[in-house]
Amino acid sequence: MTIVLSISFISEKTSAGTNPADPAKVVRVAFEAADDGFDPVRTANAYSNWVINGIIEPLMTYDYMARPAKLIPNTIESMPEILEQGKIYVFHLKKGIYFAPDAAFKGKPRELSAQDYAYTLKRFLDPKNHSPSANFLSGKIVGMDELVAQANATGRFNYDAKVVGLQTPDPYTLRVILKQADYNFLSILAYSAFGAVAREVIETYGGQTQSHPVGTGAYMLQKYMPHSKVILVANPNYRGYVWDFKSSGTSEDDQIVRDMKGKKMPQIGRVEINILEEEQSRWLAFLGKQLDFDKLPQTVAPTVLSGEKLKPDFIKQDIHLYRQVEPSLTYTFLNYKDPIIGGNSLEKIALRRAIIMSYSVDQEVSKMRMGQAVKSEMIIPQGVEGFDPTYRSSVAYDPELANKLLDHFGYKRSTDGYRTLPDGKPLVLKFAVASGTDKMIQSEIWKRGLDSIGIQSSFAVSNFADNLKAATLCQLMISPSSWSADFPEGENFVQLLYGPNAHQSNHACYASAAFDALYEKAISLPTGSARQPLYIQMNRQLEADSVWSVGVSPVRNWLIRPWVKGFKKHPILRADWQYLDIVPH
Repeated sequence: MTIVLSISFISEKTSAGTNPADPAKVVRVAFEAADDGFDPVRTANAYSNWVINGIIEPLMTYDYMARPAKLIPNTIESMPEILEQGKIYVFHLKKGIYFAPDAAFKGKPRELSAQDYAYTLKRFLDPKNHSPSANFLSGKIVGMDELVAQANATGRFNYDAKVVGLQTPDPYTLRVILKQADYNFLSILAYSAFGAVAREVIETYGGQTQSHPVGTGAYMLQKYMPHSKVILVANPNYRGYVWDFKSSGTSEDDQIVRDMKGKKMPQIGRVEINILEEEQSRWLAFLGKQLDFDKLPQTVAPTVLSGEKLKPDFIKQDIHLYRQVEPSLTYTFLNYKDPIIGGNSLEKIALRRAIIMSYSVDQEVSKMRMGQAVKSEMIIPQGVEGFDPTYRSSVAYDPELANKLLDHFGYKRSTDGYRTLPDGKPLVLKFAVASGTDKMIQSEIWKRGLDSIGIQSSFAVSNFADNLKAATLCQLMISPSSWSADFPEGENFVQLLYGPNAHQSNHACYASAAFDALYEKAISLPTGSARQPLYIQMNRQLEADSVWSVGVSPVRNWLIRPWVKGFKKHPILRADWQYLDIVPH
């Protein structure tokens, strides 16, 4: 099905924007998996958020060039006032920011207001929305729990009700009052999902909001072909800005500054995104100059790279390599609520631990990722505060020990060599995996490992978006997954295992009183050294309960054609098109 949006451009006379983007400058990119729509409330899909990041605007964003990541004002005049030791935040919006033109506004310019942010935050906690990101706000804002309880009782969320912790004393002031200090609250509000949406847009499109994103950002959605293509065009109402980021002192940064400083942004007027799940298809598209930049497919890394540098054939084409270890983590979750492998009895824990011990992460690094990954030992990846480079997992690859563990707990082998459950019933592990050559290799690694310990397995292939929905409903037994940092602090990763986040981000549906107590204590403390011992204890508790097989942090090798200027992949920001330029070629 093709969904083509009908966009009513307001006349030049009433347009409030000064977007300098050139319609002739087109950037062509690819996503390696499909989105699941662009309503921020309804998705935790990284590819959806990539697009959302270019359309809607949070209060704050990140300095494009600064490393480590640094928050800066976006739609606010300056960083917020912080009162009462982090319980009260006061934001003052810039005046004259307008939403992209849309039929919901009936041909009139629509200015961004503080009420839009208050409405946006309420939407995440509306029980009817079942937002996978609700956990970022649940239980935090004074008076919001009562409104949610009322909605659960009546079946209707009252968006007009006054909430003590969400005050808008004038159109340009937002005052948020928290029950207790949240030391990551500003980083949470900078997450792309919390960009402002307009109530009239949501009410106009109802159940179709996922294909009608409207924001104040540099771009707007022109065409949407699910699982195939997304086209963005410049929002004529966007106010624009002048590129004036600072170099960190590297020669690469210095060159970016020379190429970009002083330009009125954005320069790119059109973004064409193709969904190409197969690595070979993406690689051929890049070689054919159909993509302007792309992540190097892992399977072709040996033909392109010599160590950490490009081979001469690619240097001759003036292709630029940007290489980074992503602040992200791959893992395979084992459903704690599954009737076969779930639960906290000793025999179930032993089964899950044996499953994890059968999998070789080293083989994943060498065979699936062609050396373009760093093995992870803990649930917080490098590049994220809380990571401990000296930490070593207590659950290692060891098929021999896994076999002994299964023997001890009564998982006997049948005549076919495969084990049964202790009660004699069949034991078959059901994996849900995404399509793609690399995913097939990973499935083979899993199957070989499980065969070596006598456990039968099957692998059902579906697309990334459908697997994500099923995982959110706790319907998958076992599935490989990943998480990229929404903000660069360990809370963003350990929350993936917090019990109340089941049916949101906790796809293992893990429920451990011990883990939850450690989590709650950690988030009550300032970020930094005070949290570190608790993050370590959470890792050990997870290993004891064995619901994750921790994988890798991918090394991303971005290949950039010479006509793309300003490219420096940010560790948190998804969309980067508004920071780039395309020169004639």
